[in-house]
Amino acid sequence: MTQLVILDRDGVINRDSDDYVKSLDEFLPYPQAIEAIARLSQAGWTVAVATNQSGIARGYFDVATLEAMHAKMQELVNAAGGEIVYTAYCPHGPDDGCCCRKPLPGLLERTRDALGLETLEGSWMVGDSLRDLQAGDAVGCQSALVRTGKGRRTELKGTGLDDAFIFDDLAAFTDWLLGHKAAS
Repeated sequence: MTQLVILDRDGVINRDSDDYVKSLDEFLPYPQAIEAIARLSQAGWTVAVATNQSGIARGYFDVATLEAMHAKMQELVNAAGGEIVYTAYCPHGPDDGCCCRKPLPGLLERTRDALGLETLEGSWMVGDSLRDLQAGDAVGCQSALVRTGKGRRTELKGTGLDDAFIFDDLAAFTDWLLGHKAAS
């Protein structure tokens, strides 16, 4: 069985912004997140990313800019000894009526299909917002909320987090997951 961790991007891997991450200069990865992804990969976990990117629909940046950010993310992870095997993104706005924008499960279903998996049950969805966790819940993922990005705000609201594990950041989640799996 594939051990899969699906990560939201903004607020989990890199600094988030209420004004959107619109350029390569604004894409500022958390160093501990890059290292955590590498550690997950080295421990045999498959790592994927599922991210809403409505800034495309809003005209704040284009697909080429998004792809440059994702290439940079992959380059940093590879340099640290890890791999992101698949990145799914939703370019739509909240009123576009798509099936991929989280909290809908479309991005996670696309990830499942791209990786040739039958199910995502037993996989992890790590995010900083309730919509990330809801998307994971819809396909049977276990949920982890990180306090980086919008995570602390999400935690303070307290709704919808009953089954979620909560960690300070992706590194803390990784420490726990790798220690927890080693002990079991």
